[in-house]
Amino acid sequence: MAAVRDVEIDPEGTFKYILVRLQRPGGGEQRDIVRGTKAAEFHNHIFEKVNPEMEKLGYECKCLGGGKIEHNSKDKKIRVFGLSTGYGKADHSVTVLHGQMTRNKLVNTMSSSNLVTVSCTLINKIEFFI
Repeated sequence: MAAVRDVEIDPEGTFKYILVRLQRPGGGEQRDIVRGTKAAEFHNHIFEKVNPEMEKLGYECKCLGGGKIEHNSKDKKIRVFGLSTGYGKADHSVTVLHGQMTRNKLVNTMSSSNLVTVSCTLINKIEFFI
């Protein structure tokens, strides 16, 4: 599973994303990944691309939900919000944590009533609604 990236999203813009659980057939090892792109009109378009790619690598896929990502590369900000009508709402906190693990440089986490802001050294600000 180490060969599969935790997060693959477009470098700029607002787009749909899904949280996918990978698992070896028959159980055992599992891992969640994030995929998002402006090219997808609907969340299932992302899953329809990811699922066959992961099956070729020997994994079963399950979509855990979706939402939207607003990625501003210039200001180094990411906002995670919303839900998928077909798959339901992804756990945005898991999505953001995967982004942090990918960057591996968490600096600070602050939370208010329903908005969590995470500051990282490579991304200035990540926001998501819980």
